[in-house]
Amino acid sequence: MNFFRSNLLASAFKSSLIHKPTFKPTIDLSILEFHMKQCQNIKQFDQVLSQMLLTGLIRDTYAASRLIKFSTEFPFIHIDYTLRIFNLIENTNCFMWNMMMRAYIQRNSPHFALSLYKSMLFKYLEADNYTYPLLIQACSIRRSEWEGKQVHNHVMKLGFDSDVYVQNTLINFFSVCSNMSDARRVFDESTVLDSVSWNSILAGYVQVGNVEEAKCMYDQMPEKSIIASNSMIVLFGNKGLVVEACKLFDEMPERDMVTWSALIACYEQNEMFEEAMRTFVGMHKFGVMVDEVVTVSALSACANLLIVNMGKLIHSLALKIGIESYINLQNALIHMYSKFGDITVARKLFDEAYLLDLISWNSMISGYLKCGLVENAKAIFDSMPKKDVVSWSSMISGYAQHDLFYETLTLFQEMQMNGFKPDETTLVSVISACTRLAALEQGKWVHAYIKKNGLTVNVILGTTLIDMYMKCGCVESALEVFDGMVEKGVSTWNALILGLAMNGSVESSLEMFSNMKKGHVTPNEITFVGVLGACRHMGLVDEGRHHFHSMIYDHKIRPNVKLYGCMVDLLGRAGKLQEAEELLNRMPMTPDVATWGALLGACKKHGDSEMGRRVGRKLIELQPDHDGFHVLLSNIYASKGKWDDVLEIRGMMTKHRVLKTPGCSMIEANGVVHEFLAGDKTHPDMDAIEDMLGQMAMKLKLEGYTPDTNEVLLDVDEEEKESTLFRHSEKLAIAFGLINISPPTPIRIIKNLRICNDCHTAAKLISKAFCRQIVLRDRHRFHHFEHGICSCKDYW
Repeated sequence: MNFFRSNLLASAFKSSLIHKPTFKPTIDLSILEFHMKQCQNIKQFDQVLSQMLLTGLIRDTYAASRLIKFSTEFPFIHIDYTLRIFNLIENTNCFMWNMMMRAYIQRNSPHFALSLYKSMLFKYLEADNYTYPLLIQACSIRRSEWEGKQVHNHVMKLGFDSDVYVQNTLINFFSVCSNMSDARRVFDESTVLDSVSWNSILAGYVQVGNVEEAKCMYDQMPEKSIIASNSMIVLFGNKGLVVEACKLFDEMPERDMVTWSALIACYEQNEMFEEAMRTFVGMHKFGVMVDEVVTVSALSACANLLIVNMGKLIHSLALKIGIESYINLQNALIHMYSKFGDITVARKLFDEAYLLDLISWNSMISGYLKCGLVENAKAIFDSMPKKDVVSWSSMISGYAQHDLFYETLTLFQEMQMNGFKPDETTLVSVISACTRLAALEQGKWVHAYIKKNGLTVNVILGTTLIDMYMKCGCVESALEVFDGMVEKGVSTWNALILGLAMNGSVESSLEMFSNMKKGHVTPNEITFVGVLGACRHMGLVDEGRHHFHSMIYDHKIRPNVKLYGCMVDLLGRAGKLQEAEELLNRMPMTPDVATWGALLGACKKHGDSEMGRRVGRKLIELQPDHDGFHVLLSNIYASKGKWDDVLEIRGMMTKHRVLKTPGCSMIEANGVVHEFLAGDKTHPDMDAIEDMLGQMAMKLKLEGYTPDTNEVLLDVDEEEKESTLFRHSEKLAIAFGLINISPPTPIRIIKNLRICNDCHTAAKLISKAFCRQIVLRDRHRFHHFEHGICSCKDYW
């Protein structure tokens, strides 16, 4: 309200008090009522107000109350203006105070209603049975239990506790504050109970999810209204009691739209999407009108069932009945079309929407990510007027799911700089990115963040942490997380069993498997992949056979192609090539390339060039674009000096445009991940690395190291072979680690390929010569080098 109008109002009112009108009043109660009905804007209202001020009619309590009532009910009059009029009235009554309180509550300013009540008490004005329900409602909106209890004390002190309207408002207030003990006390002490009383106490139990008390109240109700029955169906749905919800639905003598909507939502919440759709179709057949709430549930069911045509029909129905503009419905449509993979329609709905909220923006981000359009998702994310935790989490998770791990960590840092606290989904994605990048320090920081903020380490988060520590070679930290978890799922045990086996702690891995069974946790296929993996890392053929047999006959698990592959690999690594090939040929399903590849690797390891040639040729036929199989077969030929066959394989690679994946090693130092390729000379610290390579060569020579030139399968002289060997990516990474990582911190390296024999020997001797612990993870397992010994015991 402008300053001029405020001053004019004050001066006019003062004038009406000092001077008696010298002319006949032009307004009375009947004229006031007439003009109020005609009043359509603030200008007309001001004219009526001026007449009341000039004639002194404003001093008539009834007339003033009519003015206040009109002023509070019409939106074109600001509440501050109404308050100024109210403050200038001399003889206010309780009705006016109640109207002012109601106006503030309706305008979502309940604290002003409570302030008015304090002013009312200060003026020694008496409240009535309409005042206290308003005040209790204000406390409900504010969820202020302390203020509400003070009002309750006034109610009891002034004798309004027998008023059923006041009682019902109190029951609702305590229910809103989840204080069902006080709500029940008010209910039990009420002298008069009506349908609102029963529905209010039932709604309170439904809200807090107390099924037993809600059922007890419902059964005692003198008359079970549709509202009460609908509330019970909602409660049963929220608690997963679908059978009880259906039973109540079937027993209801009368149903309304909310009844059908509650049952459909019950099915949808409990992932019974087909039942939800059948009920929706039945609702439509019975001629029950649908609204945006039930349509949202139906669209969600369509999205989960991927029934495109039905989803489009429901969309058409929404357009036909004119509910398509509801924002929740728009969001459900965007989500559905995104799930169908029709991102173009989803974007069209998004662009044409009259109103967008955070869910709309987040739905588009998720939709683009689901369709693999990461850049489009980031563009939407960047253009958001406001972001929430879900926005950041969706984008971070999307980066991680699409293997953009550097971007994952960068965006996570940006999220924190913007003051957002990550949720469980975000942390799982970030830890997974740390795992893939071998960014152990950042992973440790995330773990410390979880501890510092007292976040619950549930099954998913705990399992992800165990997986990270195991894949970074930190077995002790992984065990610490495992021991600290209150709840452990089968995935948690699997991560531990697989991790221990991968890190060479085979006995501990098998012991954990035994503990898992003792704890009555049922193993699954992944568990046995870990168990058989432990056996193959140490060549425990007999034990592996035992577990494979036990899996089939004791645990009734039918082995899949991956489990057969584990057995073929176990036999092949142990040199039992003939048995491995026989098992492969007896498999009840077609062997995959990974199983054939395991046999080819065993042929290379044990020098069986005849079987290797046969298996290698088959693999190249199966997957002509796979570089690893070409390279393995080429290496088998080269090891036997068959250079013509080597040239033939390389010619096939050229023909099929197959490029050999270069050896790549990653190492983290001071929170930054560095990458080295075989023969790399591009690193900024290359001069220092070259110097360290020289020192490594000198110390290795003193330790009796002789380069294993058989690993260089090229037709070149010995000196060139030695030079090539010393520029393998893992040796470059070790040199960098010796420079930049101070003892006793281990040097941790991840390599994309299997470590060669020469690098393995060199790493053992370097750990001894430099008194350093080196942890190297290749594509198959971990190697912990310390004091000249490797955890794999030279079996890999």
